[in-house]
Amino acid sequence: MQASPVRPIRPAPFTPSAGSARLVRAHALPAVTDALRAMESLLLGVGQRTARRNAWTAVLEDRRRAKDRVEAQHVLEAVAGRGPAAT
Repeated sequence: MQASPVRPIRPAPFTPSAGSARLVRAHALPAVTDALRAMESLLLGVGQRTARRNAWTAVLEDRRRAKDRVEAQHVLEAVAGRGPAAT
């Protein structure tokens, strides 16, 4: 898995307001994720990056399973609270 390329910083368009005395240009910062991936590619070896990403994928999967478990518990509680259906 390759790190995404770092996007170049481009200046934001300048729109002068009434009474602006000096020219101020703001520069858009690259996304935090892109910056972190660039630092990761410089500091970590390929194996370490893969291990970290695998660990994060496992965390996300655990969270998904926990959410599914809570939803199933709510369904079971709702069904148990209804009582037997009249025939």
